[in-house]
Amino acid sequence: MPRSDKGTVASPLRFSSAMPPWHAARGGTMATKGTEKVKNVVLVGQGGVGKTMLAEAMLHLTGKTTRLGGHAGTKPTLDYDAEEGERGFSISTTIAPVVWGDTRINVLDAPCYPDFVGDAYAAMSACETALFVVDAAGGLGTVTTRLWYAAENLSLARAIFVNRCDRPDADYDVTLEGLREHYGNNLGAVTIPMGTGDAFGGVIDVVHMKARHLEGGKPVVTNVPAEYKDTADEARANLTELVVEADDELMMRYLEGGEITQAELEGLLGKAMAERVFVPVFAGSCVREEGLFSLMDAIVGWFPTMADFGRIPLVNGEQLDISPDDDRPVAFAFKSLNDPQNGRLSFLKVLAGTLTQGIELTNARTRKTERLGHLYLMCGRETEEVPSAAAGDIVVVPKLEAMTGDTLSVTGKVEAAAFRFPNSLYRIAIEPDKRGTEGKLYAFLEKAADADPTLKVERDEDTGQTVISAIGEAQVSVLLDRLEDRAGVTAHTVALRIPYRETIRRVASAQGRHKKQTGGAGQYGDCWLRIEPNPGNGYEFVDEVVGGHIPRGFIPAIDKGVQETMREGVLAGYPMIDVKVAVYDGSYHPVDSNEMAFKTAARIGFQKAVAQAEPVLLEPMAHLRITVPDSYAGSVMGDVSASRGRVEGMSAGTGVAAGETTIEATIPYAEVTDYATRLRSLSRGTGEFEMELSGYEQVPHDIQAKLAAEYAEKRAAGEK
Repeated sequence: MPRSDKGTVASPLRFSSAMPPWHAARGGTMATKGTEKVKNVVLVGQGGVGKTMLAEAMLHLTGKTTRLGGHAGTKPTLDYDAEEGERGFSISTTIAPVVWGDTRINVLDAPCYPDFVGDAYAAMSACETALFVVDAAGGLGTVTTRLWYAAENLSLARAIFVNRCDRPDADYDVTLEGLREHYGNNLGAVTIPMGTGDAFGGVIDVVHMKARHLEGGKPVVTNVPAEYKDTADEARANLTELVVEADDELMMRYLEGGEITQAELEGLLGKAMAERVFVPVFAGSCVREEGLFSLMDAIVGWFPTMADFGRIPLVNGEQLDISPDDDRPVAFAFKSLNDPQNGRLSFLKVLAGTLTQGIELTNARTRKTERLGHLYLMCGRETEEVPSAAAGDIVVVPKLEAMTGDTLSVTGKVEAAAFRFPNSLYRIAIEPDKRGTEGKLYAFLEKAADADPTLKVERDEDTGQTVISAIGEAQVSVLLDRLEDRAGVTAHTVALRIPYRETIRRVASAQGRHKKQTGGAGQYGDCWLRIEPNPGNGYEFVDEVVGGHIPRGFIPAIDKGVQETMREGVLAGYPMIDVKVAVYDGSYHPVDSNEMAFKTAARIGFQKAVAQAEPVLLEPMAHLRITVPDSYAGSVMGDVSASRGRVEGMSAGTGVAAGETTIEATIPYAEVTDYATRLRSLSRGTGEFEMELSGYEQVPHDIQAKLAAEYAEKRAAGEK
């Protein structure tokens, strides 16, 4: 098997045709008619807060694993990729399917390191609820906020798990208050910790007003201790006040002083969460597995299913009804994975009907029919074959041509509205270490880009470079490691070459004369050229020769010689643009003149004329639209000015973007090739930007002189 440069073996996925163990676990079944028995929850949040440990704890708690993975030296079930072990963070979404009661929960552990956050967006598109994991001592992070608004844009229900309440510096109350300041007052505690740090001893279930803790790994339920009674009553009152907003009649009764019964409260929780007027907050510790029983009960009891959303928006503006009686299967590909041993794997969310092995569905994008030969459920890298998958479920299908964002259906006319990935604005060029491996390099990059929509590969015709567009440096680093492990090709990154252009500022004329005698027939060409600026109109060639001084048959050779010289550049080796050239006089020799001689004469004459026509270097300009929190706007504008740019407008955000400033700026492209990394530093990871090239402007004199000198040195050394 391929190995990384650190000697770790690449981990293939393991396939089995045996039925999965969760068929009978806790009374659960693989597939049921409709969507009520399957719930999909994605774990998101700042890196290092314990998301993967929460998923591992769920696997252990439900009996899916015998030990808590990734703790006290045990091997993790979910972070199985060698790269994840070396780097210490998740780089790809993994699935932990668990059964609790009569419900199977697909828990998607999404990577939230900034460079791999695109996978989190994809995972959120396949789930009904985004469960945000935060640290009771670490506060909030920029990635958490970014994903919070992404979940809001996807209309997901949201919940929060405050982890590590057993840390010595944990402070649940401060954490909850910070969450409310950032994300609104619709956050309500449904479990609160009994003590923190070393004194942490379980949680109080505010919904049922019971204390819950573990003894020997077994749940123990008691009455609320007296010292926590007032805190629990206050949390209960706040919770009731939040969820009654989901029912006008109950809200009026509550506001008029009426009581809300236990049954009514429990019935409101799911409705309020699905309508996104309420965000439940849980407390606990993944390592101790405290607070997880209440969380799992809540997921099964009142977290929404796909059916609770009623309809799915389609590309054509229509909506797909979610009905348990609809037998017409529709599936959405939310993720693709290139496995080194098993090839391409497609992760499908079943939107309607039931998928069965061997079914043929049509891709709405390609109009091609694809056969789903095998269906698998995935747990980490382990996969188990299943005969079918009902609406709401998630399965993995090998060897499909479908790409991320594609919709498969019986007719091929159903196309779910795809989610928007974050912009891939970190651009870098890549070159193989050994000549002759370019083909293998490009083939691997193309396959990687097909599987990851946040990765783009292109050949820059202006500079001749192979350019990768990604979210950040770590994403490219992982790509290069996998290139070596899986394709046996080593490569390195190089800086982007800037596509400068040359032009002229005034009219000039010069003679180009080429005469060479070699003993036999010689070479002779003589032409007079006049060049002038031609702004915005590109290259133009005019024949003004009269009297037969240059035979008509040699005029195209002069044109060709000029164009070749323009492509090579005269001032600093960059292509010339916007020049009008006229040949107006010359001479020829009846024997020694030929096309090659006149082409050479044209090159000589054009170079001499350019030297007299005030040649200048032009640089591409980039228009940027930068959005940052208000507190970072000053730093960003200062950086724009320091980068030879100009601010062209500012606007304040409204709605979900309140507290943000959008800055419009034009900056030389040479100054912003690394802007993705720079903005992350300037805004502490909170900023976003869009960029497009918008014309050329003259470079400052000192930069032009420097580039011209470098070009002259290369020419003197015989380099191109």
